[in-house]
Amino acid sequence: MATEIIKVPDLGDAGDVEVIEIPVSVGQAVEENDSLLVLESEKAAMEIPAPMAGVVKSIAINLGDQVTTGAEILTLEITQNAASEPSEEAESAPEPVQPDREETAEQPEAAPAVDSSTEEPPPESPEAAAKIIEVAIPDLGTDDEVDVIEIHVQAGDSIAAEDSLLTLESDKAAMEVPSPHAGVVEAVLVEIGAQVKTGTPVLRLRVEQEESVAAAAPSEDTVDSGPEPEPQKTPAPAPAAPIAASAEKASASAASKDSGENVYAGPAVRKLARELGVNLAEINGSGARGRIVKEDVHEYVKTSLDRPAAAGVLSVAGAPAAVPDVDFSRFGEVEQEPRSKLAKVTAVNMQRSWLAVPHVAQFEEADVTELEAFRAGLKAESENRGVKLTPLPFLLKACAHTLREFPQFNVSIHSSGEYAIRKKYVHIGVAVATEAGLVVPVIRDVDRKSIWQLAVEVATASVKARERKLKPEDMQGACFTISSLGAIGGTGFVPIVNAPEVAILGVARTAVKPVWRDGEFVPRTMLPLTLTYDHKAVNGVDGGRFATHLAALLGDIRRLLL
Repeated sequence: MATEIIKVPDLGDAGDVEVIEIPVSVGQAVEENDSLLVLESEKAAMEIPAPMAGVVKSIAINLGDQVTTGAEILTLEITQNAASEPSEEAESAPEPVQPDREETAEQPEAAPAVDSSTEEPPPESPEAAAKIIEVAIPDLGTDDEVDVIEIHVQAGDSIAAEDSLLTLESDKAAMEVPSPHAGVVEAVLVEIGAQVKTGTPVLRLRVEQEESVAAAAPSEDTVDSGPEPEPQKTPAPAPAAPIAASAEKASASAASKDSGENVYAGPAVRKLARELGVNLAEINGSGARGRIVKEDVHEYVKTSLDRPAAAGVLSVAGAPAAVPDVDFSRFGEVEQEPRSKLAKVTAVNMQRSWLAVPHVAQFEEADVTELEAFRAGLKAESENRGVKLTPLPFLLKACAHTLREFPQFNVSIHSSGEYAIRKKYVHIGVAVATEAGLVVPVIRDVDRKSIWQLAVEVATASVKARERKLKPEDMQGACFTISSLGAIGGTGFVPIVNAPEVAILGVARTAVKPVWRDGEFVPRTMLPLTLTYDHKAVNGVDGGRFATHLAALLGDIRRLLL
């Protein structure tokens, strides 16, 4: 037979691309347009189909290799010409039958059995209808051991040819091991986490004899294995196996959906889905023949994050299910009131932060007796300047000073978790309540501005917020946020960190309390503070020091000059 070297077709502008999947193995018969390998560039994944039918004789590449246009993929022994020459098949077909006829002459009693077996092997006995084979790891192109990271079948499962049995992962890539035959899984011989290599048996499979005969190459094994004692014991439960398998499928359907084992996706995509906690069964593939590609996974995650904007709840992998709707009209008169876009966006952001950030709250009280006396003494100057001097500019200044003193609070953690982004500027957000909802304008370069400048900017930002004249850039770039409920009341609260910031300060209403000083209780004006921070970025010791330092600054504002 003729052989053909199959090469990587024209990839256009793409340079070197990575081999992420090799669906065929040496000795495997392929049809025209069957997938030979899957390549993945920075932009997309693509399959390389077989240009003709044949048998794979050798594979020239390995998983993880970088290839380009014209690179050799494999050698294919072409079977198309052979199929067009029936005379050769006619000559070769009787050869395995000829010895049987000679045996028939010597053993006439066996003649009927031989004649019937050439037409239909199974009818004589159930023992001859099936056989047990061991499925082994195909050629991996290396002798190194690889990890078993997923097992997609279990004993009793009925599987079809090419169904995924398990997923392997090396240092470079992941690959699936398909079933070479249809049948029923007798036993799984490996566990998740096991180290395997080329030739390692992974499971025992009971296959129909006629299916194995159709494979041509193992036909002699079928004849030899028929009389073996072990296969004779297995046919008894064989009729019940499909029933048991269907029952297991009904009970394990949730597990199948969770793993996404029955979807069309390559190992690289499956690995990405595992890392992001995404259920592939819920994704519609945009690739060839419905194949799921990386872009589909990213789009699914993005859509999951955007979807709650309409529902007001976050729906991401691993998040709690939404609270079920209740028909409240059964209990009395109700009215359906639509939520504002701002309210829905705020709800999504807060829930995302609550789920993604491990919150820790540090409580402190600042003695602001002297600060309030100083502010009262500036009332005349404040009126002359036309600016209302509230406690907020002092809080801004004290927080900016503390952020400079503790720079670990002036960071954001990259989504990979590999590094922190340290900011060399101090921009602080100020939460403002409006009729439409809560907004957070950002006061920039707080550490470089005077108390009077900050007072003007806070007043201006508050007016713009209430008149809904804030621009998007007016609410971006904050390093830290202050949320004050002092004018509303309350003795304290725990604000949610506004990620990707790592901390937020909650300020409650001042109260005059008796404080023990110099051997006696004296009335002091105390300001309750709550510092909430991201424990991924900040440890508890630093949280305590930050809150203590901030309280000290508010207790003696002269320290701001140091």
